[in-house]
Amino acid sequence: MWSSTAATVAAGAMPLASSRRLLSVSAAVRARTPHPRREVPEVQIPGLEPVTYWDRMHFVPGLAHPTGPAWDRGWKDPRRYRGPKIEEMALYKERPCHIFNQRTKMLEGVKQALWLTKSKLVEGLPAQILRIAEDPANRIEEQDERVQEAINRARFWITTEIRPKRDRFSPALLQDLLHLCRTQQQRFPGLGDRSLAENYRVAVTWERETDLFQVRGVNGILLNSTRPLPAMAAKEEVMDTEGHLLPSFYPIAPTIDLQQIHVYQEPNDTGFRAGYPYPHAHTLYIDNSSITIMRFKPEALRAKMIMFAFANALARAKLVYGEEPRVLDEPITVQSVASNGRVFQFLVFQLNTTDLQPDQGVKNLVWLDSDQLLYDYAKCRPEIRKKVVQVPVGLSGYRPETFNKFLALYLHGAV
Repeated sequence: MWSSTAATVAAGAMPLASSRRLLSVSAAVRARTPHPRREVPEVQIPGLEPVTYWDRMHFVPGLAHPTGPAWDRGWKDPRRYRGPKIEEMALYKERPCHIFNQRTKMLEGVKQALWLTKSKLVEGLPAQILRIAEDPANRIEEQDERVQEAINRARFWITTEIRPKRDRFSPALLQDLLHLCRTQQQRFPGLGDRSLAENYRVAVTWERETDLFQVRGVNGILLNSTRPLPAMAAKEEVMDTEGHLLPSFYPIAPTIDLQQIHVYQEPNDTGFRAGYPYPHAHTLYIDNSSITIMRFKPEALRAKMIMFAFANALARAKLVYGEEPRVLDEPITVQSVASNGRVFQFLVFQLNTTDLQPDQGVKNLVWLDSDQLLYDYAKCRPEIRKKVVQVPVGLSGYRPETFNKFLALYLHGAV
């Protein structure tokens, strides 16, 4: 006959001695674990002095914690530095400023960016850009083969990994495509008047209704030129924007997701010193391939393109025309391209006015061509479903019209 312990084990239950041992171990662990100390909120009653244990020289339960004067060491200890209060800083201002930087992701996306920049949206690229893209005379020799080689290099050849990460192949592809565009300098000598700048910082401040806004920070790779880009819209089309109604996203506030600060300056800086030989912003290239929180969704990415293209144009306009709000005699045009290594966003921004405070009057213009695929798939391993190859290994679904637009934006102003 089995014992009770053996019967218990056979039945699948834990033996009594083992269960008692586990209970004792868990009780010992609970005993060694310190209980979290509950923070007692400090109560201050005006006109009453709290009774502390300052005179006792040791802790006494029930008496308040004494607060003595700050100890002045007579020298600055960097480990115990305490900065001044915000209200005591030299740059403190009562009026808040709303900041847009390279990490800002606006909730309402393009609508919010259009309202902040007082702009009208036009779907698609301007006719001047499309004519350059469709003209066979502007193509690169063996263009499709060389673009596909650049894609293969970025997706398959620059690493020994089975599947390269996006933040590795996307910057490499962007640099290779820019290199292909630069090879046309012999055919178009105007391309020699260009310069690429990385890690530059733009800063500009403007008023919109009753609020103060500012765009500043690093934003991408900027292609500069010795000559400004021509205006995309004629004066008649610019004047017709007076009747355009700006988009509304009520009840969302236009300042949502923007950082609000009280300690700030009001700079107007293009990011380059006076006398720089390439003062005019041509095209801003934004790489959206970060694997961290910095990666933007398409709507927020397009809003970022609008804001930084506007910032580069407004900083140049204030430098040329001054701080007084006005309708510009010669509009300032800045282009922008954003990519994550596969999907491209194209934008052209034309700054027509620096009078951004009221909703009435002339508006700025934004042409946007969004979500253009350069290729469908670039697989290191085939995608198989039910023993049938759905997507083969290698590059598939190449779309040459996307690179035609990329090249047209680069050649604009030199063709």
